[in-house]
Amino acid sequence: MPNLSSSVPVRPDLLARLPKTDLHFHMAGTLRPATLAALARRYDLPLPRPVETLYAYRDFYDFIDVLRIAAQAVRTSADFERVAYEAVEDAARGSNARHVELSFNPQYFMPAGVPYRVQIEGLAAGLHAARRDFGCSGLLIASFDRGLPLDSAERAMDDILGLRSDLVVGVGLDGPEGAGPPAKFAALFGRAGRAGLKRTAHVCEDNQTLDEAPPSNVDDCIRLLGCERLDHGYNLLAGEGDLQRARDRGIWFCVCGITSVVRNQRRRLDSVKRMVEAGLPVSLNTDDPAMFHTDLTHTYATVLEGCGWGWPQARAFSLAGVDACWLDDFAKRSLREEFEREIAELEREQGEQAASLETNRD
Repeated sequence: MPNLSSSVPVRPDLLARLPKTDLHFHMAGTLRPATLAALARRYDLPLPRPVETLYAYRDFYDFIDVLRIAAQAVRTSADFERVAYEAVEDAARGSNARHVELSFNPQYFMPAGVPYRVQIEGLAAGLHAARRDFGCSGLLIASFDRGLPLDSAERAMDDILGLRSDLVVGVGLDGPEGAGPPAKFAALFGRAGRAGLKRTAHVCEDNQTLDEAPPSNVDDCIRLLGCERLDHGYNLLAGEGDLQRARDRGIWFCVCGITSVVRNQRRRLDSVKRMVEAGLPVSLNTDDPAMFHTDLTHTYATVLEGCGWGWPQARAFSLAGVDACWLDDFAKRSLREEFEREIAELEREQGEQAASLETNRD
């Protein structure tokens, strides 16, 4: 069995083989640089700087701008299929991902006149092909950008509800938090809830100030938007009462170990550690893996090392991703059983190797 001390580093090969999920995973942030360059050339779309340095950001808002540019480069059903397929391929081959929940922003494609139907057809085709080829299931979360006009979000919701897809299981809310407090989207999320869609929202991001993203926004997302799950949540640590209420509700937080603002990396790791130690249910995810130069295995390694954790927390993050996901109950039970079997096998192999080494030493 691997050393179960909470502070002993996990062997890289063991960590790579650990089964994982990615529940906080933006389509626009998964574009490989070569894919983005090819699509930009095809549509004569100017990039603000060479593609080699496009994913190096001045600040959080520069990152958001680049994210929106990437979205503008995806226009046809074949484009969406390619991006979704490559996103799952990278997660599955690089990190043994077994389930992902890919967020996409229908509003981003409105300026280029891309119908919602085209987006869904392409994304669904990509997810189905990736599941066939890599054994990784996928669901979709249609997300709204706080920084865009509310009427465009309403139009996007009309499309989501008018063209229901079994793969679109929920809606989300992202973009700069100061541009749209939760109350602004209460009616919109009410429509989603009445239609049976799950709900999540980016909240309390540490790349924004406490004035822009206050701890009270967590409570508002739960009460006003009906969120069953939340993304990020780090600024919640500044409000003890808000933290206690979130903990009492058992709300899941889909945190991300890598941040777009490099100078905030240490702060991010400290926040993730404090959230886990405070007893909040936490799953670990990549956010924008290509744009953040990461994948699930690298994210796990960064967080484990940065927080002084070992195998027990790696195992906990793996299973937490299953418990927090939005698969139906049967699929979730099956996935958890699969994860538990694979984790037990990894531990058995490591135990046999450790015993063999001990015997050889004797």
